[in-house]
Amino acid sequence: MIIQMIISVLMGMMLLVAGRRLFWLFVAVAGFVAGLQAAPMIFGPQPFWLLWAAGLIGGAIGAVLALFFQHIAIGVGGFLAGSALAFQLMAFLGRYPSGWIILVGGIVGAVALFLVFDWALILLSSMAGAVLVGDGMGRVTFVHPAMLMVLFVIGVAIQGAWLPASRKTDR
Repeated sequence: MIIQMIISVLMGMMLLVAGRRLFWLFVAVAGFVAGLQAAPMIFGPQPFWLLWAAGLIGGAIGAVLALFFQHIAIGVGGFLAGSALAFQLMAFLGRYPSGWIILVGGIVGAVALFLVFDWALILLSSMAGAVLVGDGMGRVTFVHPAMLMVLFVIGVAIQGAWLPASRKTDR
């Protein structure tokens, strides 16, 4: 359990700071989280190791897609991140996340990532990073929303500050 918390915080911090620069990591983490969340919905209650195995498989698929098929990975990464964030939002609001909400969240994430790739990637990776750090630190209900917002703003600020410099080197 403590290892899961540490991994969650580390993955979240990496996404907060370098989610846009490490696109493959963003897609891998999105695949991992999606696999971790989808396994109990598909297979029902399962042992912890099986859930992690599903997450690792999802993460590996995401990383391979990001490295070799970037255009496909943009859509898949946006879809996975959008659906995972919709899932988290519904859970945070105390609602059972239905398949339709998750599907719509995924479509919105994929479309957003295609239309405004840099800023959508910054926003999605900052949101995903904040959620992972918050989950890893344990959800303290009265602090959690404020902590998520602060982490999100920090992630956007750091990655947004690096955006102009990285565009100059891309040319």
